[in-house]
Amino acid sequence: MIEEGGKVIDYHSCDFFPERFFDIIFVLRVNNTILYDRLAARGYEGKKLSDNMECEILNVIRDEATESYEEEIVHELPSDCPEDLESNIQRILEWVQVWKKNNGVV
Repeated sequence: MIEEGGKVIDYHSCDFFPERFFDIIFVLRVNNTILYDRLAARGYEGKKLSDNMECEILNVIRDEATESYEEEIVHELPSDCPEDLESNIQRILEWVQVWKKNNGVV
């Protein structure tokens, strides 16, 4: 039986997590117009706003993930609306159940 694991890490970069830490990576993606409005509503402006927008447009986080980890464990999920949140939660829960079954975790 597996003693370790069962942890979820919510982070926006891959620069210091070794591959052995993860069984799956989910990269949340959002439409640029929606992202701009969200960030502006949070008070982001100037360089912080433009840097965040540029990262999303250029797929920086997704590319970092696929360069840092095996490509088959990296999955993109939409994060445009509340319905996406519910769908993403369900998809992740389903993945966890399959992983637990495949790894003998009760």
